[in-house]
Amino acid sequence: MGSNEGDCRVVVVGAGAGGTLVATHLVTALSSRFKVELVDPAPTTGRGQAYSTTDERHLLNVPASGMSAFPRDPEHFLRWLRNHHDPGFQPHDFAPRAVFGRYVESLLTTASEFPGNARLVRRRADVVDVTPAGTGFVVELGDGERLDARAVVLATGSRPGTHWAPPELAGDPRLVADPWTQAIPDEGDVLMLGSGLTMVDLAISADRPGRTVHVVSRNDVVPERHVLPTTPPVPPPPGITRLQGLDALRDTLATHVRTTVESTGDWRPAIDGLRPVTAQLWRGLSDADKRRFLAGDARTWDVHRHRMAPLTHERLSAVAGAGRLTRHRGTIAAVRPEPDALHVTLDDGTELAVAAVVNCTGPVGTIAADPLLTRLARSGLVRPGPAGIGIDTADDGRIVGTLPETRPFLAVGSLRRGNLWESTAMPEIREQAYDVARVVSRSLHGEARRRPADPYGLTLTTNRRAAKRYNAALGRLLRLQDGVEEGLTAAVAADPDFVQAHAALALLGHEWGANTHWRSSLRAAHGAAAGRHLDDRECSFLDAVTTRLRSDEATGAAALLRHVRLFPRDALAVSVAVPTVAFGGLTSGTQTAELVESLGRSYGDDWWYAGQLAFVRQDQERWSEAEDLASYALSVEPASGHAVHARAHVFYETGEHTAGLAWLDEWIRARGPEANHRSHFSWHAALHELMQDDVEAVRRRYARELAPSVVGGSRVVVDSGSLLWRSRMTGSWTDDLPVGEVRSAAPREWLTAPPTGFAAMHGAVLLAADGDAAALRTLGATAAASEDPVFRDVVAPLCDGLVSVVEERWNAACATLTGVVATMAPLGGSKAQREVVEDTLVHALAMAGRSAEAAALLDARLSRRASALDARRRAVVAGSGTSVR
Repeated sequence: MGSNEGDCRVVVVGAGAGGTLVATHLVTALSSRFKVELVDPAPTTGRGQAYSTTDERHLLNVPASGMSAFPRDPEHFLRWLRNHHDPGFQPHDFAPRAVFGRYVESLLTTASEFPGNARLVRRRADVVDVTPAGTGFVVELGDGERLDARAVVLATGSRPGTHWAPPELAGDPRLVADPWTQAIPDEGDVLMLGSGLTMVDLAISADRPGRTVHVVSRNDVVPERHVLPTTPPVPPPPGITRLQGLDALRDTLATHVRTTVESTGDWRPAIDGLRPVTAQLWRGLSDADKRRFLAGDARTWDVHRHRMAPLTHERLSAVAGAGRLTRHRGTIAAVRPEPDALHVTLDDGTELAVAAVVNCTGPVGTIAADPLLTRLARSGLVRPGPAGIGIDTADDGRIVGTLPETRPFLAVGSLRRGNLWESTAMPEIREQAYDVARVVSRSLHGEARRRPADPYGLTLTTNRRAAKRYNAALGRLLRLQDGVEEGLTAAVAADPDFVQAHAALALLGHEWGANTHWRSSLRAAHGAAAGRHLDDRECSFLDAVTTRLRSDEATGAAALLRHVRLFPRDALAVSVAVPTVAFGGLTSGTQTAELVESLGRSYGDDWWYAGQLAFVRQDQERWSEAEDLASYALSVEPASGHAVHARAHVFYETGEHTAGLAWLDEWIRARGPEANHRSHFSWHAALHELMQDDVEAVRRRYARELAPSVVGGSRVVVDSGSLLWRSRMTGSWTDDLPVGEVRSAAPREWLTAPPTGFAAMHGAVLLAADGDAAALRTLGATAAASEDPVFRDVVAPLCDGLVSVVEERWNAACATLTGVVATMAPLGGSKAQREVVEDTLVHALAMAGRSAEAAALLDARLSRRASALDARRRAVVAGSGTSVR
């Protein structure tokens, strides 16, 4: 073998699901000049211990919808099942584990059949050593053959151990040490040591009339079961990842589970909601606390986290119900082998005669249990992971030892449990396999250094200087601060071929309408992309931005939302998708809530996400939760604009105008100078002043913080214009209303061809404030002709109603606006913003002499929150019956 072959060879050690998926991705990513060797003595590929069973009664413990091998194609396994196993298979069904093993193997087979892909070699042999050689490795096999390799991936998993077995049992053939490779006797009672998922499957297989299956475990607990239909995960408590110590974590989790049960009736959503933060929680514990967790909490975690399929639970319950399953608390104290049976004594004195003792204790996670790892530890290539579990690895799977990080030596699966804790289920394995294959592929193509990443771990294909500037700009965007576009421009200056920064500039320029250069930014992004090997996320982002900017609203929105579903941690894309102070968003109402709530699986208790979720909670009138989330976000990041926005709404909607105004004024003083769209926070403060019926304070704030001399762009319409119209409709400010200066400063298209229904509502309100019925009619006609149902069904009648108000046709205005108020939610924005239309309706009703109807609207509002303004208006309506002025 020549040295050139070694330069083009990758060796993957271990052909279970993890190793097979790594090999699949490598075969697909590399060209035919490369060779991928998958080495494992097992006769099968893609099975490992988890999927090597041939018993179709052994089911996965995750529904089919969660078992796709590909992170960006969640329905892949389901489609495969319907094509190769059962056409009627449903997403919530649990597939046989043997079928999943065939699925994983088929992926590698299919990938290796394409002639342009890397060549696959499947070697059925043991790897006994790996040693550095030159810039690569020498992999020594058990038969003495030595393979030169450029990169090595360890995917060996953990082996079952029998350290617990007394000497008399350890040497007896009736000890079934590895039940997936050794048969259980057909006759006689059996004893299974351990009560986890392995026991569950083996007890079902071993059950037969006349046999008793004895189960011995220290805790005498078995895995819980899944319940269908499932309840969506409940996000973890804010700040859980910042707790100090295991005791505080235990207390917080106990409260989290209790409150989840109270709100949903089930504990499962609480456990499922912890998934995005599990690794952070584990890493946050000291080594001593990790060991305490292993000794006292791990079993409880496992039986609740790794659950049985409902049908598996039914089968096990049937065995127990028939009296053929007996559970014992304790462990084995002694064994006396006799020709007829193994006579086992438990530590409570119970004596059993069994045909076999079956090891169901699960794999041993220490280096000492694996001869290859033991040898690699002696040479320094690997070292124990935290708490002695597995081997130490970096976040991207690189093995931490004596080798430099530029040498591609990586691991996947249970070997990484010490660093991640949860590292054995398919959702974790598929991400690891993809990421590790990507690192190896880049290394083989000459990219030695790790690429920089954004704050959420997403790769940035650029240099570190440009990445630093990009991340600073992204941070300002997430905090709702000025300087975002300037920061992205600086990133492009540091790397003119920085595709992500160019695409971000194009998207933000389009969404904000702040510059006319988004087309050139998009062209620059595509030009740079031709010469860069981009990450999947970067490619998806560029495609989504391109579709968003070059197609109609519905198609563009769908493209960006699809990108968010595939890459939920792309916070920049999420920021555009969710309606906020800065963006109109691509969803509204329950759609927005569903989108934001679904992101909890990816963000956990991240401060920025907490601010986004707080706004959703206030919109759902869950004030206490919104306040808790906003307060937490601000405790981590005091400049969090989203949290400030949510909290401002909580103060307003709960009628806490004095406290809300004082808090907002202080925040505006301290943080406002840096805030992007700062006028909206001033609008909130003015709204408190308006609700207190302090018109002079409103006038002063307008002149100081909301006049066109200090506010520009769309905000002069959304904040300044709407405040003036609301002040007029509530009878608070009727003389010398400076509407003309606002209209002069407004973006022209917002008054003639607004980009969204939300923009159209505010444009119409400004035209009404200026008394321009002709412009309102033109805008209404444009909206009525639109293909967008929001324009056609909401904006057009709103314009008609406002024309009636301008022309003082009060009964006509009342009839039209009553219908509009009932259908405004699709316009987007907040209830507080849309309330300006309700204020207009109240005014029209009063002017029409329909005092009882006006009073009813004000009564409904006053029942929700206190307001001196609304109380005065209510008194005027009741007293005069004609006007709220």
